Amino acid sequence: MDRRGPSPHPPPRSSGGGLFQVQGCPSDALALTNCLIVHPSDFPPGQHVLVKDAFALTLPPGYIGASAMQRQWIGLSLSGDSVPVQPLPAPPHPHSPSYLQSLDIEIGFLRRGHEIAEVFSADDMAKTFLRAFSGIVMSEGEVIVFEYHGQNLKGTVRGLSTLDLAEEQSRGGGARGLQGVGIVMEKTDMTFVKASDSAIKIKSSAKKAPPNAILAPNFKFEDMGIGGLDTEFADIFRRAFASRVFPPGLVDKLGIQHVKGLLLHGPPGTGKTLIARQIGKMLNAREPKIVNGPEILSKFVGASEENIRKLFADAEKEYKEKGDESGLHIIIFDELDAIFKQRGSTNSGTGVGDTVVNQLLSKMDGVDQLNNILIIGMTNRKDMIDEALLRPGRLEVHMEIALPDEHGRLQILNIHTSKMRHNGVMDDDVDLNELAGLTKNFSGAEIGGLIKSATSFAFNRHVKVGTVAGISDDVENLRVNRGDFMQALEEVHPAFGVSEEELAQVIQNGIIHYDTVVDDLLRTGQLFVEQVRTSTRTPLVSILLHGPPGSGKTALGASIAQASQFPFIKLISPDNMVGFGEAQKVSAINKVFADSYKSPLSVVVVDNIERLIDWTPMGARFSNAVLQALLVLLARRPPKGRRLLVIATSTVRPILTDLGLAEVFDSEMRVPPISTLSALERVLREVELFPTSEARRAAMRMLQEAGFSSDEESSRLQIGIKKLLSMIEMARQEPDSIAERLTGSLLGLGM
Repeated sequence: MDRRGPSPHPPPRSSGGGLFQVQGCPSDALALTNCLIVHPSDFPPGQHVLVKDAFALTLPPGYIGASAMQRQWIGLSLSGDSVPVQPLPAPPHPHSPSYLQSLDIEIGFLRRGHEIAEVFSADDMAKTFLRAFSGIVMSEGEVIVFEYHGQNLKGTVRGLSTLDLAEEQSRGGGARGLQGVGIVMEKTDMTFVKASDSAIKIKSSAKKAPPNAILAPNFKFEDMGIGGLDTEFADIFRRAFASRVFPPGLVDKLGIQHVKGLLLHGPPGTGKTLIARQIGKMLNAREPKIVNGPEILSKFVGASEENIRKLFADAEKEYKEKGDESGLHIIIFDELDAIFKQRGSTNSGTGVGDTVVNQLLSKMDGVDQLNNILIIGMTNRKDMIDEALLRPGRLEVHMEIALPDEHGRLQILNIHTSKMRHNGVMDDDVDLNELAGLTKNFSGAEIGGLIKSATSFAFNRHVKVGTVAGISDDVENLRVNRGDFMQALEEVHPAFGVSEEELAQVIQNGIIHYDTVVDDLLRTGQLFVEQVRTSTRTPLVSILLHGPPGSGKTALGASIAQASQFPFIKLISPDNMVGFGEAQKVSAINKVFADSYKSPLSVVVVDNIERLIDWTPMGARFSNAVLQALLVLLARRPPKGRRLLVIATSTVRPILTDLGLAEVFDSEMRVPPISTLSALERVLREVELFPTSEARRAAMRMLQEAGFSSDEESSRLQIGIKKLLSMIEMARQEPDSIAERLTGSLLGLGM
C-alpha cells in the first residue's frame, strides 16, 4: 500500500536527515499506520526519526507525509512548512529509544458523538493494537488513529514505561537519549482507558489490575508514622480496599459492589484523625476531601444539604464520563457524630440535622449509585450516629481503633523517639521495651505526651538557676535519660487507666491481716482475677463483698483490684456523685462501664450500692433509674476480646435480694467485723499503739474482765476495722492514758 514519489528536497541518504517539506498523507490506509511517509532514497525502511528535535516517529518506505492527527500533535502546516528530521540509532545503541514495558492509552471514537451498542474487549483490542504497531515508536502525549472492528478509534498516549535499568545496562549503560519515548513490542503491556468525552464502552481485562489502582506503588504502613495498628490496617485493606486492587473484570464476574463507607471508632487519641491526615500517602486516589463535622452545618435553609452535594459533585461528574474507570474519590468526615446524629434526637426545631442525614444517605446509596467514592467517617461516639448510615451499602465497615497493645506501644515509641535516637540525644539507659510494658492503656496521643513530659525534665536540667529563660552552657550535652521517663510516668496518666489516687485514698491504711478470714478473702479474690484473665468461658465475673459498716469491704475490694495489675481499674463511689440527679448518676456509671470495654482487662469497683441507688429504710425509697442501670450493666457481657471483673460492696445485704440485685453476682463473700480478743490484739500489735507489750497485755486483760471473750460466739465485741482504727488514733492523742481511753471506748461500744 506504500505510495512512492519524488521528494521535494531529496538529500543524499548518507546525510542522515535534513529539512523536509510537509505534505499530507498519501492515503487513509497509510494514515492508519501512524507513521511519517518518506521516499526510500531518504531513509531506509523501518527507520526511527526525530522530528523538530522532540517528536519521535517511525518511517516506512514512501513519501514524506503526515496525517492530520500527526500534524495537529507536532504542530505542522501544509502551506510550505519545512521541518528538520533526524534519524535515531537503532537498539541496542545507548541513545536509541527503549522498548516499552507498558503503554496506557485513553481511547474514544474518532468521530465525536459517535455511539454504538458494542462493548469492546480491552484484551482483544490490545492484541489488534500490538499486531498493527509492533516495532513502532510511541511518545507520551501522541495522538494516534487505528481501526478496530470496523470503527476508527482515536487514542492519546497518557503514560508509558520502558524496560528496567538492567535492560538499559545490557545495551551499554549509556545515558538515556529520549524521555517519554519507547518502541512497541509484542509483549508490551497495554491498558486502555475510556476518554472522558466519548461514549465508547470497554470491558476491562479480567487479568490485569485497573490503571486507577487504590494503593500507591511501594507503599509501606510505616511511612505513615502510625504504630500499633497493623491488625487494623490489614482488616481495613481486606474489607474496604481489596476489591479495588483486583481487575474490574474479575470483580464484575463476582457481581459485587465496592465498599463505599468505612467507620473508624474508638477512644480519643488512638490515631483516627492521624489516619485521615495520612490517608493520601496510602491511597493512589484524588486528594482526599477532609471535612470537620460542624463545617457542614449552616444557618441558611438548604445550605447544609448543598454543602453535602458539593462534596460529591466531582465524583459524580467523573463517574458519568468514565464509569468504572473513574479514579477513586475519598471524602473523610472527622467528628461524624456532630452532624449525623440519630434522626429525631435533636430538639432544634429546624430539622436541619435530619435532612443532612437524608442527603448523605441518598448520595451514598440512592437511585444514582456511585461506585467511585469511599466515605471514611471517624467518631468517638458510634452510639450517637444514625443507624441507617451504618448499614451495608453505606458506612458498612466498622473498624475499632482500640488502645494499642504492648507491641503497638513499642512501635509508637519507636516512631516518636526516632529523631532522638538518630541525633544521639537519648541516653543508652532508656529501654523502649521497658517503657512499652509500663504504659498500659496509653493511647498513641498519650505516649506522645509522655515523651514531651520526659523531654521537659531533660530541658529543666539545663536551665540556669535564678533565671526565667536562661540556659546553661552545657546545653549541647542535653540527653533524655531513663529517669526523665520515670518522672514523666508519674505525671502523665492514661484516660483509660488505673484510678491510682482513688485507690490509694481507699487503702491508705493498708490491709491488716487480723484474722485468717482476711487472707481467705484476698486469696479468693485473686482466684476470681485469674479466672477473668485466663478463662475463655467467663469474660465477665462479678462478686459482692458484704458486711457491717466499717468492716473494710471497700479496702479489700480495692486491694484485690490493685493486686490484679489490670490496665484499667476504676472506682464507682457515691462520694464522687454528691449532688448528682438520677440522669447524671446513670450517665456517670454507664461511662465507667463503657470505658472498661475499651481495655482488654478491666476491674470496676462499685462501692456501697445502697447509697448509689439512694436507698433509705424509711418507706423503702430508692432510685429506680439507677437501680435498673446497675441491673443491666452488672450483667452485660463485655465485647469480644474484652474481660471485666466487677467487685461490689454493700452494708445491707438483705435488701439486695428484694431489689433483684443479688441475682446478678456470681459469688458473694462476707467480710466479718472484729469480734474476738485475739483479732483485736493482732490489730493493736500491727499499729503499734502501746509502747510496750506489757501495756498491751494489760489492756487486753481489762477487756477480758469486762466480759469480752476469745470465743467469737460468746463475745460481746463487734466492731469494724475502720471504726477500730479511728478509736486507736483518738487514743493516741492521750499518751498517758492510752489503755484507759481505748478500753473505755470499746466497753462503751460493747455495751
